[in-house]
Amino acid sequence: MVLCVRVPKSEGNPVRLSLKERGLLDITHRIGRDGDSLLIPVTGPVDGYEMTEAELEENEHRETDYRMLLPEWSRSHLPTSYDCIGDVIVVKIPEEVSELAHDIGDALLRTNSNVRLVLQDGGVKGELRVRELHPIAGEGPSETRHRESGVTMLTDPATVYFNPRLATERMRVASNVKEGEVIIDMFAGVAPFPMVIARHAHPSVIYSIDLNPDAYHYMKENIRLNRTGNVIPIQGDALEEIQELPMADRVIMNLPQIAYRFLPDALAHTKEGGVVHLHTIRERATAEAEANALVEEMNSRGLYCRLDSMRELKTYSPTSSVYVLDVIRTSSSGPE
Repeated sequence: MVLCVRVPKSEGNPVRLSLKERGLLDITHRIGRDGDSLLIPVTGPVDGYEMTEAELEENEHRETDYRMLLPEWSRSHLPTSYDCIGDVIVVKIPEEVSELAHDIGDALLRTNSNVRLVLQDGGVKGELRVRELHPIAGEGPSETRHRESGVTMLTDPATVYFNPRLATERMRVASNVKEGEVIIDMFAGVAPFPMVIARHAHPSVIYSIDLNPDAYHYMKENIRLNRTGNVIPIQGDALEEIQELPMADRVIMNLPQIAYRFLPDALAHTKEGGVVHLHTIRERATAEAEANALVEEMNSRGLYCRLDSMRELKTYSPTSSVYVLDVIRTSSSGPE
């Protein structure tokens, strides 16, 4: 049985539009008829109408844009994107529509059939880069199993940092890895870069470092799940741990807020001709100039390198983006 409001046929269309505008229309069922009345399916009790229950046919059409299930006034403020990690959605909700948080969560569940839990993102907090998350719809734990590029990764967005939007970048790096490379991932999280690289390339070894004990736990689980015996998990401070590792052909630095501070240590442990993939947040208007200045600073310190490429990965704010700089270690500051 489906909860409905009973209205005269002459009032059917304006009532339906009003219910849709208020986010109360149940679009999963078709409108029914009973004599001179229409039975309009709703998602909950509606004041001012006669409520009833009826057997209604399911609607074959499924709305795919969650914003269409929410009030029209809110749509210009609703997030246009969100992160889908396994069967969990993580979404940032602007203050203008914060009162609709649970309605937004319900709408996302209804338009994403493979999702069971929606979490509101309060931002990345602390040294361990953990998101502050609050459940707003669905059920179950925040731990989930994420599939990407032929690998399966266990992760928990509530305890470790994981960015599903870097899938293309992970495959790009993997496609450039040469056989026998020694790779160091300085801020590995649950080891998505090492997992994808190990699946699609043939490095000698990948050292996967993270300070977060929960990330270390998931690294080990993901190594077991994907049978990647050439990935070595390490829990600890990357600046300390890297001192004990062999020189690398490739260093990955996915800590965009502050990774540039550790570029000297990364370059000092990169072989000549090797590459450092440095993730950094920059204002778009000055990003290229700042990247070149960073390379010049390294050269002035005797850590010779050159900027091979610079790619914009994603928008970070209205005026800034996350970039990845491919920095090549050289024997001198001049052209190679």
